[in-house]
Amino acid sequence: MANAPPTVDLKADLADDVALVTGATRGIGAEIAAELVELGATVYAGARDPDDVTAPDQHAVRLDVTEADDARAAVERIERERGSLDVLVNNAGVFPRSGPLHEMEIGEFDRAMAVNLRGPVLVTKHAIPLLLDEPGGRVVTLSSGLGRFTEGQMGGRYPAYRLSKVGVGGLTAYLDAEYGDRGLIANAVSPGWVRTDMGGEGAPRSPSKGAETPVWLARFAPGSPAGRLWKDRERISW
Repeated sequence: MANAPPTVDLKADLADDVALVTGATRGIGAEIAAELVELGATVYAGARDPDDVTAPDQHAVRLDVTEADDARAAVERIERERGSLDVLVNNAGVFPRSGPLHEMEIGEFDRAMAVNLRGPVLVTKHAIPLLLDEPGGRVVTLSSGLGRFTEGQMGGRYPAYRLSKVGVGGLTAYLDAEYGDRGLIANAVSPGWVRTDMGGEGAPRSPSKGAETPVWLARFAPGSPAGRLWKDRERISW
C-alpha cells in the first residue's frame, strides 16, 4: 500500500549539478539521462561501449558496472574533469526470466546479482567521496515491484531478479543509515512495468513514465526523505 508522500523540497533545476547514469544507452536509463540534461545537469552517460552514447549533450563514459576498474575510472574521470558529483543513478540491470528456484540456472542468479546488486555497490562505493563533498548528494537506485518482500508479494517466478532487487533495498537502507547524517540522500525506485528491451513490448508504461520518479528523486534538495522505496512519487513498502 502506498503512503502519502511527505513534503519534499525540490531543486528548481540542476544547472550546477553533475550526474552519472549507468546503463544510459537505452530504455529508462536513456530517458533519465536526457531529462537530467533538460534540467541543466552535466550528464555522464555510462555504457559498456561508449560509442553507443549518441546524444551530443551527454558525456559518454565507459562503464560496465560489473568491472571494478570501470567504476573507479569513471568516477576518477568525473572528478578530474568536473571536480564534483551530485547525482548517481544506478539504472543498469538485467532480468533473467527464469522459473521457480528449483528450475533456475545458477548462472542466471550470478549474472543478476553481479549487475543488479554488485554493480550499484561498486559504482556507489567509488562515488561516495565525491557525493559527500557537499550536503545533498543523491543516489537513486532502480528497484522493482518484484523485489518487494512484504504482503506476500515475492512468489511468482524470477527468483534471481527478485532477490537482486531485495538487495537493492538493503543497499539503500544501509546508505541512509551510514551516510544520511553526512547529507547523502539515497533512495530506491520502482519504475513500474515499462516498454523496454527488459520489459517487453506488452508493458503498459513508456520509458518517459518509467523515468518520471527517478528524475524527481534526483531533484531532491538537502534534507529530503531518504532510505525509502518510491513509485509514482509516493513511498511504498519494501
